[in-house]
Amino acid sequence: MRELEKIYNRIVQRVNINLRELNFDVTPFADQLIPPDQMTKFYAFYGITPDHPLDLHFHHSALAGSYFLGRCRVSNSLLYKSDIRGDELKREKQIFRFENFEIVLATDEMISIENSALVKTLVHNFSHDPETVEKFFIKDTLAMDYSNIHGAPSGGCFLGPFATVDLTTVRDCAIGCYSYVQAGEISHMNIAPGTIWVNSPGNFNFLYTYPEQPLAQYVSLSPEYVPWGILFDFIEEHKDAFQRVFDFVNLDAIESIPNTASLDHFAVVLPRTKIEDNVLVAQRAYIENSTLGRGANAQENCFIINSHLEGLNVTAHGAKIVNANMGRGIFTGFNSFLFGKPESRLTVGKGSIIMPHTIIDINEPLTVPEDHLVWGLVRNGNELAENSIPLEELTKVKSSFSRGRLHFEGKGDLFVKTFQDRIHHILEANGAFYEDGKNAGHAQRNQNLSLNTIQPFHFGEKKGMYPDIQIRP
Repeated sequence: MRELEKIYNRIVQRVNINLRELNFDVTPFADQLIPPDQMTKFYAFYGITPDHPLDLHFHHSALAGSYFLGRCRVSNSLLYKSDIRGDELKREKQIFRFENFEIVLATDEMISIENSALVKTLVHNFSHDPETVEKFFIKDTLAMDYSNIHGAPSGGCFLGPFATVDLTTVRDCAIGCYSYVQAGEISHMNIAPGTIWVNSPGNFNFLYTYPEQPLAQYVSLSPEYVPWGILFDFIEEHKDAFQRVFDFVNLDAIESIPNTASLDHFAVVLPRTKIEDNVLVAQRAYIENSTLGRGANAQENCFIINSHLEGLNVTAHGAKIVNANMGRGIFTGFNSFLFGKPESRLTVGKGSIIMPHTIIDINEPLTVPEDHLVWGLVRNGNELAENSIPLEELTKVKSSFSRGRLHFEGKGDLFVKTFQDRIHHILEANGAFYEDGKNAGHAQRNQNLSLNTIQPFHFGEKKGMYPDIQIRP
């Protein structure tokens, strides 16, 4: 048996062992998840910058099409077109604060991926677990297409397509397709598809569940079939545009990009696009016929098409904005799908928060007023009224409220403040406030990034595997 098949079988077995108490078998979902013949068609690549500690270890693994930045150790794992981005890992001697604890890091934090299979998965941020401050671990985990593991150490887990675990330590859990979980720490849970759960114990609890049949039109997962739905079709329609950027390690710079902005080599930017100062466009982002105003960012796997973003907009990992006018300071959460039409544009007022994994798919013009929170499935004005609330009204909630399929408990003002503080931090980290050499972030530092490739074995028992490699300064 080839090494690639051995390691794949081993990973599936280890994930199943961890999920045995849930009676969850990943085997049918893992079948043909990573086509063996694809593992030799793509090189892996890594970034070098003077701002991020370089320390990469690859042992008995396959890495086709995957990208690495910062400190990372990969062993006995299969990664297929995944982004492992370590530019926000904690540093030696940095103080990590948790409740009443101040924890001083003894070493630089490292991303550790072991006995896992990650398919088109984004890994980013740093461990928020006080027990693992120096290791952001992903172990015995299988993550499917376009899932996000964001600041979320994960052991013994399954993530369905377009699922996100965010700032949460996850142990022995199955996260359903298009579910978003931010809950601090969870274990031995089977999260149903389309669950949007933001929980801060003692402070607030936000819980929304998508209606089953409408969600299935957008993302579906079945043991009998490969994943399908509108979101997959949308990405498939645009995949050819990425071929050119992955055919070359270094492309010519686009002269119209301001010197305070950063456009990643592996992003697609098509004609009639305007990028202003302090804008960050991350790898695998797709921008076409759009304007990104000062301080806006388009994070990994984002699509922004025929749209205008006024400035200081956060378009989080995997979000899609099509035929929309986005006011200043709007947050569009992970894997959201804002899908206006040329004759039915979407307008979102300044200061609004689009919750992660929100779907706005309209066939008539729709306006989200300023300073609103929006969640769930919105296809018309009636559904917008059911799935939104003015931020000012939410701040007045002291105990609980329910609206449609949403139930909220706790302190509304703290929920709003937590989101707004996080949005400010994201903008700050991405260099949105850079001016006169101060407040530099990723948009400025990533300009010094160079790229290198590594190749797999192309023949024999190790075909598709990569040599054991250690890359250090």
